[in-house]
Formats: sequence, C-alpha cells, structure tokens
Amino acid sequence: MTARVSLSVLVDNNTLIDRYFLGEPGLSILIETGDRRILFDTGYSDAFIRNAETMGIDLLDLDYVVLSHGHLDHTWGLVHLVQKLAGAEIHSLSHKKPVLVAHPYCFYPKPSPPLPNIGSLIPEEEAGRQFSLSLSAKPFWLTPDLVFLGEIPRRFGFEHTAPGKRRIVMPDGQVEQDQLLDDSALACRTPEGLVIITGCSHAGICNITEYAQEVCGERRIIDIIGGFHLLKPSPEQMKGTCTYLRDLALKAVHACHCTSLSSKIILAEFCPILETGVGTNIEW
Repeated sequence: MTARVSLSVLVDNNTLIDRYFLGEPGLSILIETGDRRILFDTGYSDAFIRNAETMGIDLLDLDYVVLSHGHLDHTWGLVHLVQKLAGAEIHSLSHKKPVLVAHPYCFYPKPSPPLPNIGSLIPEEEAGRQFSLSLSAKPFWLTPDLVFLGEIPRRFGFEHTAPGKRRIVMPDGQVEQDQLLDDSALACRTPEGLVIITGCSHAGICNITEYAQEVCGERRIIDIIGGFHLLKPSPEQMKGTCTYLRDLALKAVHACHCTSLSSKIILAEFCPILETGVGTNIEW
C-alpha cells in the first residue's frame, strides 16, 4: 500500500504571510513518507535549519539529502547541515548519517562571471567524508514510491535555454558551457497520481514531468511543487508550458522559488496555482 506523503517547505523566496519564518532566494523542502525522511536541497544559508527549528522539525533524523543541482541557492546550506551533524556527534546526540543523492556533475565547479563559482562550496571528496554518497545520472529509488529522476532527457524544444555565461569545470580541467545536466527532481507515487518536486527546473518543467511519467509508469499528475525557472521566459516557452500543464488536468500547482509573479499570473489561467512559501505543509 502506498504510504502517505507529507511535505514541508523549509526555505523559499517567500514566507507564509502570517508566520515568522526566514525567506531567501533558495529552496529547501522536507519530505516524509512511511518511515523515511528526505531533505530536498538546503538553500543558500542556515535559514532552512532555523525555520525547521521554528516548525519543530528535527533535521538530525534524516535518511537522505537530495540535491536537485549544484547551484549556490540549493547547496550552500549544506555547510550548515554538516556543522549541525558534527555538533551532534561531538555532544553524543542521537543522529543519522544521511545518504546524499545527486547527479554526478552536481559537485563540479561552476564559474559564472563575475562569480568564480556558483556551485557547491563542499567538493565531492569532502561530501563523501561527511555523507554516504550516491551519485547517479539514472533514476534512483529512495523508497518504493519516491524516486530521484537523475538526468532529465530534453525533449521539448521550447524549453531549451542558452547557457549564457554559465560554465562547468570537468574532472580533466576542461571548462565547458554548462548545460545544467545535473538538474533533476523527485517524483512520488500516490494513490491519486504523481507528485513532482522540483528544484529550479533548468531541465524544463515539461521535460521533467514527461520523464517522471515514464520512470514511474504513471500518467496522472496531481501536483507539482518547486521552482519552474520561469523568470523571464520567452513567449514560446510560456505558451508551450501553459498548454502542457493545462492538458495534465492538475489538482494543484505550487510554483515557487524561481517563478516570477507575472509567470504565476499567466499560469493561473491554465492550471490551479496555489500560494507557496516557507511554512507550507501539504499531505497526499
């Protein structure tokens, strides 16, 4: 039987209006299903830890830490999680050593002038010391119903965006344009259909959804939550995205983080956009 799923937003650009949480341009979400607890992204700072404490959420009892991709607004909080786990070890507090799941390119340096690196502050070698590391470009099942999608096939031309100044340093030292192949997402099977949880959707929210349906063998999508990377989309991308999401007949869409207000307003004409921010809790 499919377990119930609970999701709590620990970091987002916005916070719920009537609550006193910290917001920042980043994302972090806690997912609980069955007896598993998964932290999806860590935001930019320690805000996810401070918000979790306010919500009464224990981050010492994590089974997995999943990184959607290597950018600073999703990985720089990892330093603070390492500090929190180290403190628990020093003071003999009960805690787990989570498995860290990400795409193999997640920890590669990512120069983006004028910034020398917008990638993870923790290199792969150190991440392997602090966590049990599982890097995979293929789908990786965290539970029987929750999967890390790995590398997303790029199928919709309207979602292709040029890398601009973004670069990635490969293990041999070669500097290449960063096509953000490490951008991934989670998909969770529920009795009503799939819930898709995204970081930034650099791979394209339609590409992600299409691949999630394929990996999970399920066409029904009930909710998508996370960043849609619709900051200044082209008219072609906006039109294609709206048409695609409309045809999914979604029950809810929790677009947040890197989704502009103007994009949300347009999306709301095609699918049920709901308010999302730090403190949002959803159950399926």
